Amino acid sequence: MKSVWLMLALGVTLTGMNNANAQNDKPAKTPTDTQVTDDPYLWLEDIRGTRSMDWVKQENAVTTKQFVDNAEFVKTRDSILEVLDSDARIPEVGRMGDYLYNFWRDKAHPRGIWRRTTLAEYRKAEPQWDVVLDIDALNKAENKRWVFKGVQCLKPNYDRCLISLSPDGGDAVTVREFDIPSKSFVKGGFELPVAKTDASWIDDNTIYVGTDFGPGTMTESSYPRIVKEWKRGTPLTAAATVYAGKSTDLAVSASHDRTPGYERDFVSVAKDFFHSEMYQRIGDKLIRVNVPTDASADAHREWLLVQTRSPWTIGGTTYPSGALLATKFNDFMAGKSHFTVLFKPDAHTSLASYDWTQHHLILDVLDDVKSRVEVLTPQSAGDWKREAMPGAPAMSTISVVDTDPDHSDEYWLGVTGFLTPSSLQRGVLGSVPAETIKQDPTFFDASKFVVSQHFVSSKDGTRVPYFEIAPKDMKLDGSNRTLLYGYGGFEVSLQPHYSGSIGRAWLDRGGVYVVANIRGGGEYGPQWHQAALKANRPRAYEDFAAVAEDLVKRGVTSAKHLGAEGGSNGGLLMGNMLTMYPQLFGAIACEVPLLDMKRYTHLSAGASWMAEYGDPDTADWNFIKTFSPYQNLHKDAHYPPVLFYTTTSDDRVGPVQARKMAAKMQAMGIPNVWFYENLEGGHGAGADNKQAALMHALAYDFLWDQLK
Repeated sequence: MKSVWLMLALGVTLTGMNNANAQNDKPAKTPTDTQVTDDPYLWLEDIRGTRSMDWVKQENAVTTKQFVDNAEFVKTRDSILEVLDSDARIPEVGRMGDYLYNFWRDKAHPRGIWRRTTLAEYRKAEPQWDVVLDIDALNKAENKRWVFKGVQCLKPNYDRCLISLSPDGGDAVTVREFDIPSKSFVKGGFELPVAKTDASWIDDNTIYVGTDFGPGTMTESSYPRIVKEWKRGTPLTAAATVYAGKSTDLAVSASHDRTPGYERDFVSVAKDFFHSEMYQRIGDKLIRVNVPTDASADAHREWLLVQTRSPWTIGGTTYPSGALLATKFNDFMAGKSHFTVLFKPDAHTSLASYDWTQHHLILDVLDDVKSRVEVLTPQSAGDWKREAMPGAPAMSTISVVDTDPDHSDEYWLGVTGFLTPSSLQRGVLGSVPAETIKQDPTFFDASKFVVSQHFVSSKDGTRVPYFEIAPKDMKLDGSNRTLLYGYGGFEVSLQPHYSGSIGRAWLDRGGVYVVANIRGGGEYGPQWHQAALKANRPRAYEDFAAVAEDLVKRGVTSAKHLGAEGGSNGGLLMGNMLTMYPQLFGAIACEVPLLDMKRYTHLSAGASWMAEYGDPDTADWNFIKTFSPYQNLHKDAHYPPVLFYTTTSDDRVGPVQARKMAAKMQAMGIPNVWFYENLEGGHGAGADNKQAALMHALAYDFLWDQLK
C-alpha cells in the first residue's frame, strides 16, 4: 500500500514549519565544508528575502517586456485560457456513495468549486450541479488565497471530509474538517495548521495524522516522521504516537481500511522513493508485511497484491522485476508463500497500473507505450480468469479514472490520444458494457496532422521510442519548427494524450511536437527506470540526444529549428541538454527545474530524491557532478537561448535553482538567458487557469520566436 508521499514525484508533484509563509521564507541550509562554499549566488536561496525578490521582479519585468507585452502573446495566452476555462471540457468525477464529485475551475470560478451530482444527471448534456464548497467565496470571506488540494471523506456515508487547502499552491496545506450536509466547516472539528500533512479517517471520531508536531518531527526530506492517532475533542498534543520513523526516512503514514469484513490498519514507512516497509497494525502491535522493500504491496479484501521492482525469490520460485503477484492476505501473513502471477513483463510490455472493482481487477498494460486493458477475475479454484477489454484507438492511452471497489463493479475509463479528444466511458463489469458518457470538444483541427511512432538506437545501442505529431503535408527538408518534450525519471511514463493547449499554441502554427520515451521513465517497467539511476543518469540524456539527432537525420528539422522543453526532473534534463548537447538545439524551455545538484539535497524537498540521483555530500559527487548543469557551465561555451521559469511558492523543488542558474549564466555574459517566476502555484506553476495559461504561453511563444 503506497504512501501518499510516494505519489509526490517531481511531477509529470519543503520544511516542516507550522506557518506556510515561514516555511517558504526559510533560507536553505548553510553550506558546510563538504558542500560548495564559493557560490556567489547563495543569496538567491533566501526565497522571499528582499534582495532575492527584487532580483526576481527585475527579471520578470525584462522577460515580460520581451515576450509578454505584445499582441501575439495575448493571442496565444487567450487561446490556451479558452481551452482551460471551456465549459465543454469533461468534468472528471469520482464516486462517493450515491454522488459523483468534481472539482472545477473556469472563468467564473478561478480558484474553483467542489460540487456533486447524480449519475442520471451527469449523463445529461448540461448536468445540474450541487455546489458543496466555493473556494473563491471562501477566499473572499476569509481574506485568503486558498488553493484546493484535495479531499478525503469518511466511508460509507461520506458526510464528513478532511479538506486540504494550500495558502499559495505549494505542498504545505491546512487540513480542516468539513460537513457536507450543512456545507460548512465543522466548528471545533479536526483542524491542522499549514504544514506538509497526511491525514486520514479511522472512524467518525478518530484520524491518523502525520504533520509537523514540532522540532525534530519532520524527516530530512521535509515530510512527516511521526504518525499519530488523534481523538476528536482532544488537543493535538494528546494524540498517541503510532510510529516514529528515522529522520533519514522519506515519510511515515498510516491508513485504515474500512471495507466491511476486512477492516485493517496499516503503517507505511517510506525509506526513499523506491523502498518502503509496510506493517499491519493490530492493537499496539505492528506486524511486518514481509515483501521486498523495493516492491509495492496492496491489501484488498482477502487479497494481497505485490508488484516487484527487482527479481524476488520466495518459496523456491523466482518472480521477475515488473511482475504483479497475488495471494491471500491472511495466508501470506501466516507464512505461506505461494503466489499467482497476474502479469509478467516482456521486452515490449510493462504494467502501467491496476485497479480493483468489487469482484474484478483491471490491468492497464503498456505495449510499446500504447495501452491494452485486461480484466482478471479470481476463481473459486484459486486461478484467475483473464479477458481482454475492448482496446483504445491506435496511438492512444486508456486508463481507469475511478472504480467503486467497496460496493460494485462499476468502472470509469479515460480514453485519449494526441489527436483524439479525451472521452470518459462508464461500464459495469459483467452487466453493462462501457459507453461514452462525456467527450472533450475538439480544440484544434486534428485532420491536418498525423501521429507516428519511431525508434532510435541510443549511444549504447538501446532502442528508444518516441512519438511524433506532425502536419500531414510536412516536408522533410529540415525546416520545421519542432518541439521535443521529455521527462525521464521516477518511473514516470509519458503516454499519448490530447492537449488542446499544445494543439492551438504549437501544432496549429505548423509546428511538430515530439515526445521522447527515454530511460529513467517507466515505459518499459522498473528496469527502464533503473537503467538511468544515479551513476547511469547520463543514459537518459544520451537517449534524448539520440532522438534529437534522429529528427535531424530524418529531415524533420534541423538544430536551429529544434527546441526542447521539460519541467522538474525534466528541467534537469533540459539543463543537461543545455550544457552537454548545446549544438543540438535552437532554444530550450527549462521549467521548475533541478539544476544545482551539489546543493539539491539541502533545498526544499531535495533530500527525498537521493535514491534517484545519489548523495552529493558523499563520494556520489564523483558521478553526480557529471550531470549537474549549474557546475558545468563554461563562460566560453556557446549555448542556445534558454528560458527558465519557476514559482516562488514551489516547496517541492523550489525556485532557487532556476534563479541561480539564470543569474550565473547572465554574469558569464551568456546572451539570451531569460527568467520568469510566478509568485503562486507551487510545483504546478499556476494557482488558477489564468496563471497556468500565462506560463504555458510564455514557453510556447519563447520557443516559437527563437526557432524561426
